[in-house]
Amino acid sequence: MPHNIITSGAPEAHNHVQIGSRKSKLAVVQSEIVKGEIETAFPHLNCSILALSTLGDKIQTKPLYSFGGKSLWTKELEILLLEQVEEFPKLDLIVHSLKDMPTNLPEEFELGCVLKREDPRDALVMRAGSTYKKLDDLPAGSVVGTSSVRRSSQLLKNYPHLKFDSIRGNVQTRLGKLDDENGPFECIILASAGLLRLGMGERITSYLDAPQMYYAVGQGALGIEIRKGDTKIKNVLSKIEHFPSTVRCYAERSLMRYLEGGCSVPIGVHTTYDESSKILKFEGIIVSPDGIKFVEDVVEGKVETLEEAEALGIQLGDRLIAKGAKEILESIDFTRINEPPSGINTPSPSITSDN
Repeated sequence: MPHNIITSGAPEAHNHVQIGSRKSKLAVVQSEIVKGEIETAFPHLNCSILALSTLGDKIQTKPLYSFGGKSLWTKELEILLLEQVEEFPKLDLIVHSLKDMPTNLPEEFELGCVLKREDPRDALVMRAGSTYKKLDDLPAGSVVGTSSVRRSSQLLKNYPHLKFDSIRGNVQTRLGKLDDENGPFECIILASAGLLRLGMGERITSYLDAPQMYYAVGQGALGIEIRKGDTKIKNVLSKIEHFPSTVRCYAERSLMRYLEGGCSVPIGVHTTYDESSKILKFEGIIVSPDGIKFVEDVVEGKVETLEEAEALGIQLGDRLIAKGAKEILESIDFTRINEPPSGINTPSPSITSDN
């Protein structure tokens, strides 16, 4: 980037980057990762983090889709991207778990970059002291905790003999509910990335991978939201962006946008990118909440630009639509998603970011 933007002799304001994030422990850890990346790449810059509680953090009893969906996590911080409000400083960027970012941002903002992706797979976490190691080991009727329709629908498809119940809260809260000796859960499903970033990788009993479990769009990746056209911050972020992670996530978000999927829609993905051949392989699956109906397909192609990545996502979307994806998505009634089919407990509609 142009050196005159961040010279050591520039006024202090020119050498400062104000980062915004949610107030959860995981969100702050992720913001610290971004702060470290920026300050390592640009020793003349110093970053500070403003962590705010958002509406989604405060309301733990209602389903997210009923009052804002993914945009719930971003709106309050986005205001500060545009202007200072009372004692809160104006932000230069917001750090998100990319899977929580809406695929269509307000026109004032853009996705500034995607950092190197952490392990995107889901993690199986057994109750402390459990002798079980895999979902296949669990006896019929065992209760699995998850508040993600994507996860529960795939689990119902592959493990119809298990039961599923909603579990909300941050990572530490969910682990506490799991380990409660009077609690109902034999295990819970969490994103591997969150546990690893929190230094809690030892709680991972095993990893869930395709075709057993396809992960969420953008899972494991950090996305940086900025003001559209902010060339200073865009240039800073260009030094910490990870291109292989970016093309994978752009393809995944393109698929979700094309299918008009929200955070509660059961779309699962699996992507790989070969840096030498530039080949992006993209697998996707959509499963009805009861686990009965599903469509899946795979595409691959040479991808060297973000536009080509997005085009590949649309190509996969067309294939899934041809197999009946729209019918599955349009048939979902989120007001009834918590009604147990055939005696099996599906999650209540307290759908949360699937941490």
